[in-house]
Amino acid sequence: MPKMKSHSGLAKRVKKTGSGKLKRGHAYTSHRFHGKTKKQRRHLAKSTLVSSSDYKRIKLMLKK
Repeated sequence: MPKMKSHSGLAKRVKKTGSGKLKRGHAYTSHRFHGKTKKQRRHLAKSTLVSSSDYKRIKLMLKK
């Protein structure tokens, strides 16, 4: 069976942390900030970890 390719679109959006967790950016950060509060904008700018419910599926997509 041939090697599995990683999902290149996802690979550009997710990075692995030192402890092996997956780090991602938030959605809703490209435009239309006038409808969001300053607190929302500030929190959306920070990165976050992939949720545990999505972790298994995303890890499979990153197989190389």
